[in-house]
Amino acid sequence: MGRYFQFLPFLLVSFLNFIKTNAQQEFLNCIYSHTSDKNIEKHIHIPKSPTYSYLLEYGQKNPRWLNSSSSHPIFIIAPINESDIRAIIFCSQKFDIQIRVKSGGHDYEGLSFRSKKGERFVIVDLFKLDDIYIDKNDETAWIQTGVTIGQLYYEIAKKGENLAFPGGLYPSVGSGGIISGGGIGTLMRKFGLAADNVLDARVMNVNGEILDRESMGKDLFWAIRGGGGSSFCVILAWKVKLVRVPSKLTVFTVRRKLYGETINLLQRWQNVSHKLSRDLFMRVLIQNMGIGSKRIVQVSFQGLFLGRVSELLPMLNQTFPQFELVTKDCFQEPIVNCAIGLPCIKKECFEVPWIRTTLYFASKRTNDSIEFMVNKTMPKRKNYYKATSDFVKSPLPKEVWGMIRTMFRDEERPMMIFDPLGGRMDEISKFEIPFPYRKGNLFNIQYMVNWYDNSENISNKKIKWLRKLYEKMKPFVSHFPRNGYLNYRDLDFGKNDGEYRYSNSRVWGEKYFDGNFERLAKVKSKVDPSNFFRFQQSIPPFSVST
Repeated sequence: MGRYFQFLPFLLVSFLNFIKTNAQQEFLNCIYSHTSDKNIEKHIHIPKSPTYSYLLEYGQKNPRWLNSSSSHPIFIIAPINESDIRAIIFCSQKFDIQIRVKSGGHDYEGLSFRSKKGERFVIVDLFKLDDIYIDKNDETAWIQTGVTIGQLYYEIAKKGENLAFPGGLYPSVGSGGIISGGGIGTLMRKFGLAADNVLDARVMNVNGEILDRESMGKDLFWAIRGGGGSSFCVILAWKVKLVRVPSKLTVFTVRRKLYGETINLLQRWQNVSHKLSRDLFMRVLIQNMGIGSKRIVQVSFQGLFLGRVSELLPMLNQTFPQFELVTKDCFQEPIVNCAIGLPCIKKECFEVPWIRTTLYFASKRTNDSIEFMVNKTMPKRKNYYKATSDFVKSPLPKEVWGMIRTMFRDEERPMMIFDPLGGRMDEISKFEIPFPYRKGNLFNIQYMVNWYDNSENISNKKIKWLRKLYEKMKPFVSHFPRNGYLNYRDLDFGKNDGEYRYSNSRVWGEKYFDGNFERLAKVKSKVDPSNFFRFQQSIPPFSVST
């Protein structure tokens, strides 16, 4: 009798696998029977297929979780018709399967393509829903949410040099995510956020209904413009307002080592950058450059001006004469192959059409091909990273810059980016959309550390360093609550651990949305009371007692 018992574990595993496989097939059969697309099977990718592995790897712009069991969906579904998503929503509810909707894949914590361990989920990859319709006369565009920011910029440029869109900096970022999270960019001081320039939207709700601005109602339309659309519905498309820009704009960078006079420049920058002409956006980047004993901490003052060099230079020379930026600096390409990796030209500026400014802020040369904006090849070298953010209401004390320099010299590949606010941002109410960081906020800080070796020891060390820097900055940034930007999502702020209670979620929700979080939760209660659209930092339904 005993020899039969030795086969029980094997039989039990086989039986469970049979149940699992059978349930997955029933889920697929459900989708097949609820869609009119007879070829839907071709767009469903199962774990053993080469396309599944490719889509999973390509979709994770931060591949920290690629080898984690929590990042493997049971299927990846890449619909070619918006109506196919209705079947996915219906069948996922029927079989208690979660969905993760991926637009570009730049979610900093990977929540658009992974789930908690033990949760069954499918990825709805929208990359094939990438139609763009631009009305040049009306100066508007309808874009499906599989469209990347680079694709949108590329198509706008084909219509002429005087139209633009105030979106983000990196071409491969998906429009679905960046717009629904707010959309900080180089044009925001003139025109506001990407979300401030949304005129209409098409979404699919939990019941599979397609709604536009009128039929979804003002509350849901408010929530998806900066509150994170994936908590409420599936964003299908945006109608956005394009903006007019001059035929020639000026981009520039002035580089300094972080010590001495540069600290005075940084003090000057943080006191005036939000007060400058709204035609001028000038951010600060702090990075480690070089290797080993030649490592230095570099500060880059990088700007975009909506006008020509002849208009910019008098303005800069009055406010920042130490830059010593003159006309002859503005018409040469930088040499970047220096011995320790530093640009050999400490200052540069270029007068170019708007589309070439987007190349510049994507770390390309202004004379590179604009085809880069629509390039979808997978990077040859994986870059892993951890990031977080702050908003600043009062200028940082002088000693902060010395602390940053000390910490940066002890770490490889860290970065801080300071984006100035002010201008148009000050004129929009903090209640207009869920993004609340308007008048009274000087600038945003993004913290990031990168690494190439994702072994546990290396990744833990890098993340520990970033958390230490974030903690050291605590006395100098916004507080009660300490704020952060949704599109730089950070699970260290807090997360839902299965119960999705409003009271628990306030810990992180008010960091992102301040006083707008309660309204977001009330919208959630109306449009998704059963909390189908949920993940570790999703908006929960509102409740007074829990």
